[in-house]
Amino acid sequence: MDITEIKSVYFIGAGGIGMSAIARYFIHKGVVVAGYDKTPSALTNQLEKEGMLIHYEENVEEIPHACKNPQTCLVVYTPAIPETHQELKYFRENGFEIQKRAQVLGTLTQTHKGLCFAGTHGKTTTSTMCAHIMHQSHVDCNAFLGGISKNYGTNYILSDASDYIVIEADEFDRSFHWLRPWMSVITSTDPDHLDIYGTKEAYLESFRHYTTLIQPGGALIIHRDLEMKPAVQEGVSMYDYSRDKGDFHAENIEIKNGHITFDFISPLENVEGVELGQPIPINIENGVAAMAMAQLNGCTAEELRYGMSTYHGVERRFDFKIKNDRHVLLSDYAHHPKEIYQSAKSLRELYHDRKVTAIFQPHLYTRTRDFYKEFAKALSQLDEVILCDIYPAREQPIKGVTSQLIYDELTCKEKSMIHKEEVLDLVKRRDFDVLVILGAGDLDNYVPQMAKIIESK
Repeated sequence: MDITEIKSVYFIGAGGIGMSAIARYFIHKGVVVAGYDKTPSALTNQLEKEGMLIHYEENVEEIPHACKNPQTCLVVYTPAIPETHQELKYFRENGFEIQKRAQVLGTLTQTHKGLCFAGTHGKTTTSTMCAHIMHQSHVDCNAFLGGISKNYGTNYILSDASDYIVIEADEFDRSFHWLRPWMSVITSTDPDHLDIYGTKEAYLESFRHYTTLIQPGGALIIHRDLEMKPAVQEGVSMYDYSRDKGDFHAENIEIKNGHITFDFISPLENVEGVELGQPIPINIENGVAAMAMAQLNGCTAEELRYGMSTYHGVERRFDFKIKNDRHVLLSDYAHHPKEIYQSAKSLRELYHDRKVTAIFQPHLYTRTRDFYKEFAKALSQLDEVILCDIYPAREQPIKGVTSQLIYDELTCKEKSMIHKEEVLDLVKRRDFDVLVILGAGDLDNYVPQMAKIIESK
C-alpha cells in the first residue's frame, strides 16, 4: 500500500506509547484515525481529544465505517495483541494491509532520513535528547519517541520542513529490522528479551544484522564498550563514544550543587561549557551520543549547548516528583539490571550522604528468571530495597519464579517484600529520605498519590 494513498488508519492496541506517536502522525496528515485498546488511560483520553476514535470493547461492530475499506485503510497492531483478537481476525480475513508498528516506521525511514537510536537501555532518553536539540535548531526534525518528552508533553514531534525523523529502534520481536536508518546510535547490547531470542548470541546477532541496514552515506555511532561487532555497508562512517573515551566523549566534568557541566569532545568541533538541563550523571554519556548525532546532521555548537541546557527529560526516566532538602521522590522506568545499575550509580553520585530506598516491581517472569542475580547485585548498591510482586505483562506465571529469587540474593543493609496494594500505607507510615520507584510495570500509577502523601508531611 502506498502510504500517500491511505484514507484511514486503524490501530489495535492504540494506547501503547509507540503506537500513539504514529497515530498522531496520521492525525496530523488529516486521515481518519481510529482504534481499539483494552483500557482507557491518560494517553488514550488525550488521543481522543486530538481527534482519534477509540473504543475499549473487542467488537468488530465498533470499527468505524471509514476503516472498513481494504483498499484505503491501513491496520497497525502491536505484537502484544493475540492472534485470536476478534478485530485482528476480521481484518486478516478481509484482505486488509496489516502492519506492525515497526513496519510503518520502516516505511517512513525510506522516505525520510531516519536517525535511529537502538540499545537495551538508554535509547529513549538519548533519542528524546537528540530530538529536542534538533527541533530547537535550524535543522529541525520529526520524532517518534518511546516516552513522553517533558519539553513537549508528547511522544511525537512534527516538522513540516525537515527531512529528518528521529526514531527509537526497538529490538523487541526484532522490530528494528524493519528500519532503514540514515544514521544510528547503539547505546548498549546487554542481553534482554531472551524469551524471544533464546540466547545471548542470538541477541547480539540481531544487533549485528541491524547495523547492516544503515544506508550508505550515513553513519553508525556505537558505544565503545559493546560486545557486538557491527557489520556496516561500504560507505557508512563509524564512530565510537562513551563518557570519557572515544571519538565523541566528555572532558572537564564538574558535578556540584545540583549542576553538571562538561566539555564535548568531537572529531568535528569541540563544544565547551555544556550544562545538563536534567543534571543526572548518566546523562553525560547519553548527552555525548545525542550531541554526536545532532552535530553530524548539521547542528551548530551554540545549538548543541542550548539544546542540552533546556532539555527537561522524559516522564518515568529518572523523573523527579519531589526534590528538596528533606525529601526526594522520583520514578524510573529502569527494568533491566544494567538500567538499574546505572540508576543506582547516579543516585549514589547525587546523594552520597543520604539514605536511598528503592521500591522495585520486577517486570516479566522470564526476565526475573534469567537475571535475578544481576538484579540483586545492581539493587544492592542502595541502602534499602523493597520488592513488590512480579508484573506479568504479556506472560503467564512460571513455577518457582517470584520476587523471592531477587530477595534472597540482596546484600544491601535493609530489605523487605510487599504487595503493591500495601505501598501507599507504607509511604504513610515511613518518612523516606530519597525514595525511587523502579520498574516498567504499573507501580508508577501510585506515584502521584505517593507524592501527595510525602508533601503533606
